[in-house]
Amino acid sequence: MTSKSTPPPLPEPLRVAVADSHTHLDMQEGTVEEALARAAAVGVTTVVQVGCDLKGSHWAARTAAEHEGVHAAVALHPNEAPRIVLGDPDGWSRRGERPSGGPGALDEALAEIDALAALPQVRAVGETGLDHFRTGPEGIAAQEHSFRAHIEIAKRRGKALVIHDRDAHADVLRILAEEGAPERTVFHCFSGDAEMAAVCAGAGYYMSFAGNVTFKNAQPLRDALAVAPKELVLVETDAPFLTPAPYRGRPNAPYLIPVTLRAMAAVKGLDEDTLAAAVAANTAEAFDY
Repeated sequence: MTSKSTPPPLPEPLRVAVADSHTHLDMQEGTVEEALARAAAVGVTTVVQVGCDLKGSHWAARTAAEHEGVHAAVALHPNEAPRIVLGDPDGWSRRGERPSGGPGALDEALAEIDALAALPQVRAVGETGLDHFRTGPEGIAAQEHSFRAHIEIAKRRGKALVIHDRDAHADVLRILAEEGAPERTVFHCFSGDAEMAAVCAGAGYYMSFAGNVTFKNAQPLRDALAVAPKELVLVETDAPFLTPAPYRGRPNAPYLIPVTLRAMAAVKGLDEDTLAAAVAANTAEAFDY
């Protein structure tokens, strides 16, 4: 009997190397070196390490500087912004840091993200955006302020924008339109339907699909993938979360990208190598590496 804590086996390697466009190595078991070695063994040769708060963003930038094939994204997660403003120690990050609270504290944190975004190994600003699932009405203003600030930083620094959008599709699209989206904008763990995928395609936004595209109840997500042009599609793990079927519930890691990519190829009616080549090119273009 397999335990839920048992890592899934290594899948058959890809013939065309790809990137994991969104992962959290700092939340996974084992060392960075071990994670990268397992990923490379199955054809996942590049990862984008994503920060969700100040500590995680500094870690991402440092890790990208130390490892070839790792690129960093830095940001305050949408649920981190209200935590900083409201002084909530039990919010998103739970890293034992009690913020000072208030809009001034948020602006100070955003200035620190801005400084990190200037580093050459930092290829993106994110994950930022809106989350109406975890944050209540009292946190909306802080989220929107933070999102708009991240958009400005990404444009000024010439970096990609990585978006977290949970139960907030219309508001995310509205703010992008109001502020003017950066040239390279990525919807991480795309969660919209086919109609939203068509809107994103029309705007030239990249759509990154994670392991949840393999879940039985995810037909609307597969419909969205079917609509998304292959020139705008990325693949990610969001590890340690969203482990693809048939390993759902067990630890996720970049080495499981082939499982998700093969499921995506089936949805799009493409052979594995064709989709892998497109995803590899798209990711390099989106993150400018």
